[in-house]
Amino acid sequence: MNKSTNGYRGEILAASYLTEKGYRVICRNFRTRFGEIDIIATNDKYLLFVEVKTRSGAYISTPKEAVTASKQRKIVMAAAQYMSENHWDLQPRFDVVEIYLKSKTAFDVLRINHLENAFDIGGGGYGIF
Repeated sequence: MNKSTNGYRGEILAASYLTEKGYRVICRNFRTRFGEIDIIATNDKYLLFVEVKTRSGAYISTPKEAVTASKQRKIVMAAAQYMSENHWDLQPRFDVVEIYLKSKTAFDVLRINHLENAFDIGGGGYGIF
């Protein structure tokens, strides 16, 4: 990822935020043929697959709204691949971390929203977990 982009800054901020909240970040930018998972983290109970969405300046929609059903399917399939390659006795959970920055060129944070269990695979019929 280009280190000058909002996405890059957002992922750094999200990883730091999760660490401060007691999560252990175990992987960033896990890539598969299905897509990429921005952050994989754990706590005592969950294996988190985290999508980070960053916005700066004026925006029409919330960052979470950019995590479409198609994007969710890609994340779920990438998570399934990760879990098939790595053994964890934790419940998977899909979170979104929204990062709101003051500008496109700085790390000045206006707000961070951590949306736990932001989307559910149970009713999606993915049949993976």
